[in-house]
Amino acid sequence: MKKLCLLVCLTLGFTASVTAEGDPEAGKAKSAVCAACHGPDGNSMIDMNPKIAGQHANYLAKQLTEFRLASSTGGAEGRNNAVMNGMAAPLSDQDIADLAAYFSSQEAKPGATPENFVEAGAALYRGGDADRGVTACIACHGPSGNGMQLAGFPDISGQHVAYTTAQLKAFRAGERHNDMNGMMRDVASKLTDEDIEILANYIAGLH
Repeated sequence: MKKLCLLVCLTLGFTASVTAEGDPEAGKAKSAVCAACHGPDGNSMIDMNPKIAGQHANYLAKQLTEFRLASSTGGAEGRNNAVMNGMAAPLSDQDIADLAAYFSSQEAKPGATPENFVEAGAALYRGGDADRGVTACIACHGPSGNGMQLAGFPDISGQHVAYTTAQLKAFRAGERHNDMNGMMRDVASKLTDEDIEILANYIAGLH
């Protein structure tokens, strides 16, 4: 699995779009409705809502496009979320590009890892668990959690513990299924609740 992830990274690095085409200033003007949940600069203060400041523009555009798709297909396709489907439904391609450009241009505020999660988190994040077939997160998200823009892997550094926990559990349950080639579902399917708690807390302090 680790080799597959790295192969995909290398392959897509030459084929994927670097960033969504958009105007950050136009995106800022359109972002007022986003501020209630994500904060005016994308640094959400609500732990169930993701920090999107500094996230890769192409990843943000992908998620918004897939929320919009879920809205138009009743959740049968795309990424299904009751709140975000409604928010994304009226967005044009240009709106999505502008919003992605704006939030990606903002500076993410770092989080922190509780001391009791540092050692176990580093071991699982960096080394995975070969005995259980758990791929190391570092393979796709990098040593600091910054992801790989060209390959479409998101920046997960400093993310809220509650949000990361919810997403890993959603991947594990198959409730979220917009991951590339099912890679996150495959990894998450092998994670215990304890693993998820450890990783979510460790990731919160990466930057």
